[in-house]
Amino acid sequence: MQLAAAEQRRRSRTVNLSDVRTRATAELPSAPTLYSEGRRQNRRGRAAAAGVVVILVAGTAAALWVTDPFGRPNATPAASADPTGFATVTEQSLSSQTQVNATLGYAGSYSVVVPPSASAPPAAGGPTGGSQVAGTLTALPELGQVVHQGQQLYSIDGTPVVLMYGSTPAYRGLSRGMTGADVGQLNPDLVSLGDATSKALDPSSDYFSAATANALKKLQANLGVDQTGSLALGRAVFLPTAARVTSVLATLGAPVEPGATVLQATSETRAVIVQLDATQQSEVKVGDHVTITLPDNQTTPGVVTFVGTVATSPSSGGGSGSSGSGSSSGGSGGTPTIPVDVTPSDPTATGTLDQAPVTVTITTGTVNDALVVPVDALLAQSTGGYAVEVVGADGSHRLMPVSLGLFDDAAGLVQVTASTLTAGERVVIPLL
Repeated sequence: MQLAAAEQRRRSRTVNLSDVRTRATAELPSAPTLYSEGRRQNRRGRAAAAGVVVILVAGTAAALWVTDPFGRPNATPAASADPTGFATVTEQSLSSQTQVNATLGYAGSYSVVVPPSASAPPAAGGPTGGSQVAGTLTALPELGQVVHQGQQLYSIDGTPVVLMYGSTPAYRGLSRGMTGADVGQLNPDLVSLGDATSKALDPSSDYFSAATANALKKLQANLGVDQTGSLALGRAVFLPTAARVTSVLATLGAPVEPGATVLQATSETRAVIVQLDATQQSEVKVGDHVTITLPDNQTTPGVVTFVGTVATSPSSGGGSGSSGSGSSSGGSGGTPTIPVDVTPSDPTATGTLDQAPVTVTITTGTVNDALVVPVDALLAQSTGGYAVEVVGADGSHRLMPVSLGLFDDAAGLVQVTASTLTAGERVVIPLL
């Protein structure tokens, strides 16, 4: 019983901070009633002490309200709220920005496959017309190695298979008198490698001429192979660009069959891939400037180089997504997206990670000489639309309906127009 009574007396003497704050704003005028309830001297002493605490806390609250130590860090002078809950209407340039998640990696994805070879003999012990053995792998590239045009990609039976640039895969042997898209990419390759001049060999020609044969002999001499002046099927691999090896699927010393995948590669061009919500397609276009935020929070500029036109949805099984028929219905698989390619302006600034998550801020529009206020200053009207609360020079307040323009989500600013709103006026920022 004595312990319970002592605990009750301790609780009666505890000053509750929230009660004090409440009294400082609401009950301070009625504070004298605290005295009328006491009849003893010590009761009056405690009430007086509580009054002092009220005044001190109220003064502290006022000081905090004036200094605003919890104000926004890094606030910009333009159209930023001041500690009193006001902001100044400014006239400035404003950009509309969209921020999305993306993946940093390398552009392109290529599989290097051993082509069928009419000259390859039937497999040992196999039936005539069965699978063919192209030979034995005698050289393979290293992971991460970049192979350029005219260099050995791998070798079979000691004979190099050279990389050449072109979008048409090798599907036949090439020799004098032939024409076609494959010859049309061989000719400029030979000129680019310096095995012929553009005067001797027209790089725009798709005809295998004597000049083509002579240039091919020079390339074969540089590779240390027989100088036949023709290109046998399987002796060259055509890819759109230099190959950066990402995986080696074959085994050195193992026999390989036509159709076997030797390795996989990408280009050496850094790229950022955005899977953009299909509903935002109209907001992004080729040429838009972006800011890429890297995993270490450093930023680097880039530009949109491709915007997809076919929406795809993640598979219901949680896969990486499959190509659809262009339908924008997400079904049960998720929100449909379109691919957007971003090319960094300074590829070296993106580091060397094969793949990394990044954030891309896309600038979708810019306006000059706009009246700008913080988004927080907007007040939704019950009749629809928005208004801002303008503070006059005499301290009067009035609501002014405004029309909205561009939003800068990153900076928290919005363009507004109104018949009488001018730069330099103050608007109220509702305090939360």
